[in-house]
Amino acid sequence: MNIIPIIVGVVVLAIAILRQINQYERGVLFTMGKFSNVADPGWRIVIPVFQFMKKVDLRIKAVDVPDQKAITKDNISVTVNAVIYYKVADAEKAVIAVEDFRYAMSQLAQTTMRNIVGEISLDELLAEREKTSERIRDIVDKISDAWGIKVENVELKDVSLPADMERTIAKQAEAEREKRAVIIKAEGEVASAENMAKAARILAASDGALHLRTLQSINDISSDQSNTVVFAVPLEVLRAFESFNKRNSEK
Repeated sequence: MNIIPIIVGVVVLAIAILRQINQYERGVLFTMGKFSNVADPGWRIVIPVFQFMKKVDLRIKAVDVPDQKAITKDNISVTVNAVIYYKVADAEKAVIAVEDFRYAMSQLAQTTMRNIVGEISLDELLAEREKTSERIRDIVDKISDAWGIKVENVELKDVSLPADMERTIAKQAEAEREKRAVIIKAEGEVASAENMAKAARILAASDGALHLRTLQSINDISSDQSNTVVFAVPLEVLRAFESFNKRNSEK
């Protein structure tokens, strides 16, 4: 008895009815057009003609949301793009509830991103990207829950502005830096004046303190190799000469 035809027949039958489901997949099985069950990883028997199996990948997917032109709450045109991370949480819903969940998720992310950008100002969009991304994630996740999709994260990759608006923002930032510089300089002048006034009160209250300070200044000047030295005579010295001359004139 020749067993080769039998072996060939068994192999052909196995190829025809066996379906392999990988660990990261689930198989949605339909029998005569009706949903039967969700098959776990392994080899599963699928009877041709009567049954059909749709494999669904459960791994996290990263979808690049194309550039979207939007207008912020303060009427500024911007171009925003993002990336959305999601996975299939319910294989049955992902196959039955929506025709193409990949395309549906992409379109939902685009429209939601445009809507959210239109509800906030440009300053909020630039300064609070994480907060904006979280709002987009919450809305997309809530809507896609009916499709068996779980949104893991949404990240805004880039926010592009018109060239004239970039120049305006640059001028604003420069003016803000100059403002801070002037304030810091003024605060330094105030602190310096307060310290000088305090030092003057201490010197005036102590006899001989001004003379010692003068000698210290002379010692500091002596170490300077410059050609020109300007020395300020204390006012007290001039007053002393004035008093001396006055006494001599009275005599």
